[in-house]
Amino acid sequence: MARAMTALTPEVVQGLLDRLDEGDTSREVLKPLTKHFLSALVDKAPGRSVEVRVPPFAAAQCIEGATHTRGTPPAVVETDAETWIALARGTLSWSDAAPRVHASGERSDLSPHLPLA
Repeated sequence: MARAMTALTPEVVQGLLDRLDEGDTSREVLKPLTKHFLSALVDKAPGRSVEVRVPPFAAAQCIEGATHTRGTPPAVVETDAETWIALARGTLSWSDAAPRVHASGERSDLSPHLPLA
């Protein structure tokens, strides 16, 4: 589960996005952006029916519906950090991300909640 983290300022987010756009895909860029955008998703779509996993950096539960407490949740979305950030920014659409996103279960379509930025 994504742990609470200190919110990134818009300036820090923009600086990290600039670095990403320049080709920097280091852990120090991807990890804070991944957590930032997962936190934004949870704020936009609170709940516990879908688990969004972005290994190795974070996971978060979101979207109202059946509550997940133990084991595998009823819906799971998993992708890599670069794909997640592109979805959150709106530079990649949900439908175009299909080969890089593994989504299963009810409510696992995140397109109504994206982009976040």
